[in-house]
Amino acid sequence: MPLIASVSGIRGVFGDGLDAEALARYAAAYGTWARRRAEQRSAQAKIVLGRDARTTGPVCTQIVAATLRTCGLDVIDAGLAPTPTVEMAVLFEEAAGGIVLSASHNPAEWNALKLLNEKGEFLSESAGQEVLRLADEGESETASHDAIGGFAEKDFLGAHLDAILGLDFVDAEQIAAANLSGVVDGINSVGAIALPALLARLGVEEEQLTVLNAEPTGRFAHPAEPLPEHLRGLTERVASGPADFGLAVDPDADRLALVDDTGTYVSEELTQVICADFLWRERGGGPFATNLSSSRAIEDVAARHEGAEVHRSAVGEINVVEKMKAVGAVLGGEGNGGVILPDLHYGRDALVGAAMVLQHLASTGAAMSEIHADLPRYATVKDKLPLNGMDAGALLKKMADRYSGEKISTVDGVKIDFAEGWVHLRPSNTEPILRVYAEDETEEAARERATRFKEELQQLAS
Repeated sequence: MPLIASVSGIRGVFGDGLDAEALARYAAAYGTWARRRAEQRSAQAKIVLGRDARTTGPVCTQIVAATLRTCGLDVIDAGLAPTPTVEMAVLFEEAAGGIVLSASHNPAEWNALKLLNEKGEFLSESAGQEVLRLADEGESETASHDAIGGFAEKDFLGAHLDAILGLDFVDAEQIAAANLSGVVDGINSVGAIALPALLARLGVEEEQLTVLNAEPTGRFAHPAEPLPEHLRGLTERVASGPADFGLAVDPDADRLALVDDTGTYVSEELTQVICADFLWRERGGGPFATNLSSSRAIEDVAARHEGAEVHRSAVGEINVVEKMKAVGAVLGGEGNGGVILPDLHYGRDALVGAAMVLQHLASTGAAMSEIHADLPRYATVKDKLPLNGMDAGALLKKMADRYSGEKISTVDGVKIDFAEGWVHLRPSNTEPILRVYAEDETEEAARERATRFKEELQQLAS
């Protein structure tokens, strides 16, 4: 299987595209970029590394750490750590950047290098392209024998949790007084360490918490993406009760999925909506940013709060972050369970999302099922159309012209908003396909819309 190298990172199947040579080459390119950038800023030339629990993580970390040290960078190994913890560690350490060794929701045989800048954020388009250029052209720099970087190990989870507990809207005593009970699915990775630690700090008693797939072995008990069909063990355990909530994350714990107290899966699309509803209550409104492919439920909930605004960006976490900064957003997120709180850091963070959800339960006294029932319900269908040599840009231009009378966005492909739903057509960053996402009030209607637009695209191509 070919290695997938893009501005969002380097990923592949270990031993089949992702090997020692590839890891060293891209780590050297990133290390060269980071060292040059640190020198320009007169900043410390050090990099934070962290990984999820995949079995290939330790050896990948050794290869990457050694390579970065040969570039003259000091390495701080955070060990098993959620992606958001590594992002915060870059800020704590005032480092030149960070690398997370995690293939997120991909199967266990995959691994990846997720590259961060000195702000603990994913690389911008231009920075990512420069790292790829350095790797492709072999333009890496090796330090002299007396300038090899150092190596240290440090655990940052406690500092991350301290920062969450220090947020002005988190009241651990109030949460503890609510006497909440819950179930966590740790997917045999870092979430199995971090979520129980967070919940204990928030006052959830050990006997009130059940942790499924609790050993961080990297041998995932079920497919790693936190989708309803993968979380039946969690939903059944919550339904058997008593439990006030269920929490599930992906292997690097930047995405959060929820289960209500009846054992009903709460769409990943609604994680950011629940957190926004909570924060808008706390802050009295404010701007929110999300991507074009996320549910319009966020606009519906924003309409309930005076001063709440919703802004849309292109798909991709860094695009959401840039939009958040541009509009001064109090919160942001993505419909895949991502919650981004700038008070903490500009990155998806399942831990702060979980803290917000528990605070919402404690503050309102409502059951999760009541909060769930009060939210707008939409169905989203995600489909794709193989390009087979078709010109994606020309196709989307024709589609935009055809629907120019509708509410339309061409920020990222073509998104067309209708009264009852929308469709978003965009080229994939990793495959020769067009992604066709549709939302409507029912799954049947959403599927019909996706099918209709796939057929229209094919007609326009002929």
